[in-house]
Amino acid sequence: MINRVKAAVAQLVGGIASSPGSSPDPGPKFPYSRPAFLHLSAEESQRSADHSSRPIVVPGQGRRRRRRLLPWDSGYAEVINAGKSALNEDQASREIVFMESRRPKSSSAAKSVEEVKESADEERDGIEFHYWALFDGHAGTGAAVMAAKLLHLHIRDQLHDIVDILRDCDVPPPICLTSEAGTVTGEGSKSPPHQGDWEPPTDSESRFLLEKEISHEYLVVGAIENAFRQMDEQIERERSSYYIPGGCCALAIVYLLGKIYIANAGDSRAILIRNGETVQLSNEFTPESERQRLQYLGYLQPYLLGNEFTHLEFPRRIQYREIGRKMLFRDYSMTGWAYKTIEEDDLKFPLVYGKGKKARVMATIGVTRGLGDHDLKVHNSNIHIKPFLSCVPEVRVYDITKYEHAVDDVIVLGTDGLWDVISDREVADAVIGVLSNCESDDPNRFTLAAQDLVMRSRGILKECGWRLSNDRLGSGDDISVFVIPLYGHT
Repeated sequence: MINRVKAAVAQLVGGIASSPGSSPDPGPKFPYSRPAFLHLSAEESQRSADHSSRPIVVPGQGRRRRRRLLPWDSGYAEVINAGKSALNEDQASREIVFMESRRPKSSSAAKSVEEVKESADEERDGIEFHYWALFDGHAGTGAAVMAAKLLHLHIRDQLHDIVDILRDCDVPPPICLTSEAGTVTGEGSKSPPHQGDWEPPTDSESRFLLEKEISHEYLVVGAIENAFRQMDEQIERERSSYYIPGGCCALAIVYLLGKIYIANAGDSRAILIRNGETVQLSNEFTPESERQRLQYLGYLQPYLLGNEFTHLEFPRRIQYREIGRKMLFRDYSMTGWAYKTIEEDDLKFPLVYGKGKKARVMATIGVTRGLGDHDLKVHNSNIHIKPFLSCVPEVRVYDITKYEHAVDDVIVLGTDGLWDVISDREVADAVIGVLSNCESDDPNRFTLAAQDLVMRSRGILKECGWRLSNDRLGSGDDISVFVIPLYGHT
């Protein structure tokens, strides 16, 4: 009986209970910590984990240290939850990553000492990208901590394959993907592979040797998508060697060659505040927003439902006495509703059930994209949920060179602890209010804006719990926020 209880608890948090006599669980690959850029001492880190006072943490706030600003003067703030989990399951990362050219460097044997010094910077040619990311963990901190340490390296590795294509010109031209050569070449290339042996296809062959023009932008998008996939595969591969509990939503921003790439896999959110107006830069992926994708997978591969779930959706649970009656339903092909005659198979639990924040996949998890969760199963069953959870992000592109940005124009990234209690408009008004009360050249203003957003969404502790200024219930979740300025970074 005790072992069954242990197993049930482990399944609820996505872990696997150890059986008597089994080897001890492996340790974590990366021990739990707060983001490195916070530079917290052990004492400060311990204070930040106080669920009762929930102190707001910002970079370099220690008394004995000067405030350390993040690159671009980006603002960041975080706060732990109100007791939902023992540790703060949010993680964050801020990096500048340089990618060297893959071309062989020219020899300096015939150069003078002065020429070698002058060409030192040229020899280290390549491009760099700026990176911000939030990881909202669930059922443990393992996946979030690992992704915070490694995702930008996977993005670097994927972009490294195309670094020479990207760096050749300021305005990237389309490139040509040719099935004959099987390689990607730029328009400015001297010659296609095997030029001497290549001949134009005849008319009868041309339809089999199609060419597609692919912009550099889509190469970057594909690299980011593949990096997320590689990160998820690494978590799966190494979970037998290291303790990597749970999963995480991931929201990452990459600034590269004048464009910002917003990659979202989960229910965190990014918005742009420009000229006082808000523009949503990402979509949340929940059981409701991805209902049709989930239902289609359940329809194509019904064995994934374990003979306990149905891919159909009904307005409410069906009871046995209603067999033979007509009731509204919809499947993967429908956005509206229609009637069907209830059959015994319809008594199974819906694959997607609930509404809003209470919607769940297989009555278990409330997000449909993210990293990790490879061991997550339906409670008290052997039905894996991972096949329905995608690790591939939606990537949107914002070209900042097309706009004249003012000193108060920013991008705000936040985990769902922020967005659950305040709207896009409320966030924009709060950020504008803080920035307008600071000197425009004050580099700390964006940190103050992030801190204010966390304070507003956390609320103040009263007798009836954490409350917002209008006495609504504040967020009891972990909250993490980046405020990224755009002015001067085109």
